[in-house]
Amino acid sequence: MQPLRGITVVTLEHAIAAPFATRQLADLGARIIKIERPGSGDFARGYDARVRGLASHFVWTNRSKESVTLDVKHPDAARVLERLVLEKADVVVQNLAPGAAARLGLGYGRLAALKPGIIVCDISGYGADGPYRDKKAYDLLIQSEAGFVSVTGTADEPCKAGPSIADIAAGMYAYTNILAALMQRAQTGQGQHIDISMLESLAEWTSYPLYYAFDGAPPPPRTGAAHATIYPYGPFPTGDGASVMMGLQNEREWAKFCEVVLQQPALTTDPRFTGNAKRVAARDELRALIVEAFSGLSAPQVVERLEAAQIANARVNTMHEVWEHPQLHARGRWREVGTPAGSIPAMLPPGTWNEGPRMDPVPALGEHTDAVLAELGIGADGIRALRAAEAI
Repeated sequence: MQPLRGITVVTLEHAIAAPFATRQLADLGARIIKIERPGSGDFARGYDARVRGLASHFVWTNRSKESVTLDVKHPDAARVLERLVLEKADVVVQNLAPGAAARLGLGYGRLAALKPGIIVCDISGYGADGPYRDKKAYDLLIQSEAGFVSVTGTADEPCKAGPSIADIAAGMYAYTNILAALMQRAQTGQGQHIDISMLESLAEWTSYPLYYAFDGAPPPPRTGAAHATIYPYGPFPTGDGASVMMGLQNEREWAKFCEVVLQQPALTTDPRFTGNAKRVAARDELRALIVEAFSGLSAPQVVERLEAAQIANARVNTMHEVWEHPQLHARGRWREVGTPAGSIPAMLPPGTWNEGPRMDPVPALGEHTDAVLAELGIGADGIRALRAAEAI
């Protein structure tokens, strides 16, 4: 049995952080009732149309959910939402503007007084209080505020991460905190308020460069695809115009690299390169030696030597190559998932499962509105009246 089967989550979510958290709860079997704005829905539905007319972000983070359209500012819809939470929800997740959920009557204090076992997870850019509470927060802005951009990119230009890493970090902490709260509730019967901020989530993920710059020390330099504080670790050109990505972690690997890959064993004890700190300091000299050694070799020949020396290496794959990655296919990591535009491939969530994860369709906007309202005892006439009043 999937571990969260029987758990119901009502979520007022948009974009990435909250939808990513709740999709992972759905993977574990939870029922996710997604409240969307009538007519437009989660604005991530309109980010692009790359997946047979559907948005790439949306299909990634919204499978296995039920879409219910409610105009939560309409008093009739607000009453329906309150009933849905109080009668059905184990967990409420929201990443509306700060204070918006409380104004809708969905703050933890009010809900806990009515339903002590409720778990409420609020996700925001900067947290529920403090001077930045009301500041608008999007992924790129949080990448900047958390210092991530300052240590990413090249010496000439800082760069953001390609994926929405601040949203992903917040979504992961929301997901794990909700799991912990469910475990605690199983022991105590009490719910919990969870306050997740994107800034704090990404700052945690950026703690190694924070500590590297501890007590006023210089931060790690921006070094493109190479590692800032371990060397050699990054991409190197080969004689056939390609490149290989490789990384060394210790002195045993350094010795093997010199002997087997570079075929220059004397470099093992060269005082310029004894120890990682010295290799980082002399990275330009060392890079020149490596590039010269690789200049007469093709990429496959370099990889052959790296494998012989047991030095970690990888291809720099394109997105198209990841779709066809032999390891993902060998491990059977792809499944088919339904969408309003037909079936599409979806990757199994990471992990090992006794029973497969829940991987149900991506919902059309409002697809489940009537069915969910019927569960609340609202008949066909009542649903028609709500629709006529534009509450749903």
